[in-house]
This record gives sequence, C-alpha cells and structure tokens, in this order.
Amino acid sequence: MSRLSRDEVAHVAHLARLRLSDEELTTFTEQLGQVLEHAADLQSLDLTGVPPTAHPFELRNVVRPDVVGESLDPAEVLDAAPDAEDGRFAVPRILGEDL
Repeated sequence: MSRLSRDEVAHVAHLARLRLSDEELTTFTEQLGQVLEHAADLQSLDLTGVPPTAHPFELRNVVRPDVVGESLDPAEVLDAAPDAEDGRFAVPRILGEDL
C-alpha cells in the first residue's frame, strides 16, 4: 500500500473545511497513514467461515420482565395532588403562571 502523502491529507482537510497548521498536517499525515496501514492489515485476513457480527459480545436484555402488579387507585392519587380537574392533574399552562 502506498504511503499517504501530506498533499492528500491537506486536500482532504480542505474538502472538510479544516484549517490545519503545518505541525498538525505532519501529525495527521502520520496518524492517518498508520490507520490506513492497519485497515490494510485487517483487509488481508482470511475470514472464511467467520460469521459477520455487529457486536463482539453476545447481547442480552438486562431489563427485568414486565410483571403486572397492583397499581395505585387513580382517585386516591388525584386526591393527593395539589389540584385536579376532570380526572387529571391540573397544572399551569405556562411555568410560573398562577391557575
């Protein structure tokens, strides 16, 4: 694989509308070259018989099962509210506005 040139990194930075200093351009040229070399190494692996995966570990749901249980009585809850109207909580239309 050919090395990534400084001009190529500068061109991509220009397309991405990134302003890079000379020092950043040198650093990113080296780093991006290493990333591309690693990708080439991965590309050369024989993955015959290896199933594609979206995640390296088996995923499982850790949420508890939904179990129907006793719930609160709506009338009792509304009785404890500061204000209720037509079977619903009454709240100001706009925060800070009095009813």
